[in-house]
Amino acid sequence: MIKQVSVIGAGTMGNGIAHVFAQHGFSVTLIDVSAPQLEKALATIAKNFDRQIAKGNSTEADKSTALGNIITATDIPSGVKQADLVIEAATENMDLKLSIFKQIDAAAPAACILATNTSSISITKIASVTNRPDAVIGMHFMNPVPVMKLVEIINGYATKKEVTETIVAMSKQLGKVPCTVNDYPGFIANRILMPMINEAVCSLYEGVAGVEEIDTVMKLGMAHPMGPLQLADFIGLDVCLSILQVLFDGFGNPKYAPCPLLVNMVTAGKLGVKRGEGFYSYTPGSKELIVSNQFKK
Repeated sequence: MIKQVSVIGAGTMGNGIAHVFAQHGFSVTLIDVSAPQLEKALATIAKNFDRQIAKGNSTEADKSTALGNIITATDIPSGVKQADLVIEAATENMDLKLSIFKQIDAAAPAACILATNTSSISITKIASVTNRPDAVIGMHFMNPVPVMKLVEIINGYATKKEVTETIVAMSKQLGKVPCTVNDYPGFIANRILMPMINEAVCSLYEGVAGVEEIDTVMKLGMAHPMGPLQLADFIGLDVCLSILQVLFDGFGNPKYAPCPLLVNMVTAGKLGVKRGEGFYSYTPGSKELIVSNQFKK
């Protein structure tokens, strides 16, 4: 039975994952090399609870209990030594993830399940650097984690059936809807989503339509809550590019080749919401969408 969960990485995904586990009664150790980042993560979790309370979906007592379920650590060995489950939620970088999994494998208990929140990197590749590839699995949460119901559960080549069953059952305990898929580039979510985003960028690049027109067509015509260009800004254009490169390298099919405009924007540091500009410009505290100067008619 999983009771103690360690989450590695205190960024947007990591703090969201810690929030959900703590909210459902699990003991959580949130791990990050940066102490200020851990402080920021705890403040974010508290703020997100305040939003839930304001909407009537939680209480002050729930917030207090959940925050009491979380402790922090700045190194992996001490943070995972008593874990039943470790979830890695670090930056989407292959070398970094392999390094982290080697450390987890060396320090976590023998019965501990090792999971990664990767959105595209091979679970089998990550598992190959451990001595327990049968206990390695993907848990791809959607952002924002406290709100989104889906968890994409990805089986590596060697993942045991019992491990998958345990993670599926636990995801349901969290109030999530788990969908189990197999380990091929992009899994399902990003294998379908990223080519759509890339095609939207290509349509802009080729002058077929403007930013607002592309997003409006998809929102009103296809009932998408957010247009593909706005969604790309929200995800991070660098993350979109990285996933497309995984798809392109994995399949060798030109249909996955990243649009040159996307490559140029990432090179120029226009990464979307986190940098204040992508296809749209973002002003702190404002929800108004303003098309970036680069794309204004």
